[in-house]
Amino acid sequence: MSGARARADAPRRIVIASRESALALWQARHVEARLAALYPDAETRILGLTTEGDRRLEVPLAAIGGKGLFVKEIEEALMDGRADIAVHSVKDLPMNLAGEFALAAVSEREDPRDAFVSNRYADLSALPAGARVGTSSLRRECQLRARYPGLRVEPLRGNVTTRLGKLDAGDYDAVILAAAGLKRLGLEDRITRLIPPSESLPAPGQGALGVECLARRADLIEWLVALHHAATARCVAAERAFSRALSGSCNVPLGAYAEAEGGELRLRGFVGAPDGSRVVSGALKGSARDPETLGVTLAAGLRAQGAGDILAALQA
Repeated sequence: MSGARARADAPRRIVIASRESALALWQARHVEARLAALYPDAETRILGLTTEGDRRLEVPLAAIGGKGLFVKEIEEALMDGRADIAVHSVKDLPMNLAGEFALAAVSEREDPRDAFVSNRYADLSALPAGARVGTSSLRRECQLRARYPGLRVEPLRGNVTTRLGKLDAGDYDAVILAAAGLKRLGLEDRITRLIPPSESLPAPGQGALGVECLARRADLIEWLVALHHAATARCVAAERAFSRALSGSCNVPLGAYAEAEGGELRLRGFVGAPDGSRVVSGALKGSARDPETLGVTLAAGLRAQGAGDILAALQA
């Protein structure tokens, strides 16, 4: 393709829909800057939106419908033409997108790990019995309760700075947050310890950004190819396929993390009871060319180990 052809085919306008939290806006501005570099003649701007999930911070996500509450208003903006694309943290995207939408690009992953943050203690093992640990995630809660049954795991919602503020006010002895969000906001110095995946398996897609658009917008999908990081996308596809196969949502304590090893992917996954009383986990290697089959196969293996009974109890 010649330079003149590339300029002629470049977009004239790209409106980016985003939640209005500091982290979501950082993510949107990051994608906006990359698009501006690729298409300097295009007009780019961000459309900030408040979602139902942002408005109802007093209620645990699992009790009010899960992560889909963070995308409904954003997808409506795509449907009615107010926005061309939307930027999400992939871990916040529902595992099943409606048919009219496409995950057009997945960015290179930031640190996928969970972060232990405390003003008094060096790590989870240093917390005394009865210490209060804040988290918004059933996935984290399950793993915490399984490894440290003496801790008090308490709900914690709000944006990153709100959660840190509650820690600093003494409401919690420690909080668990995504390392990627802290790093993106320039708050890496608040991380007391990074928790390895062997101790806290991340959420599917954690650390990666996803760019969503209407599936019929072939023009946008072509323009977004330059943002797509194929290696990260393969890992994310395996993780999300694993989660879909186990009906993963905010109501299911579930984690998945894939890593590239040569031409293969190594996928680790778990599903458990919220109180940590039962956890089924496993790992599997497979071809990087077929990540979704790897995810489905690992999920089937966990079902054979009893994950189905855990899921049935959660739905009862």
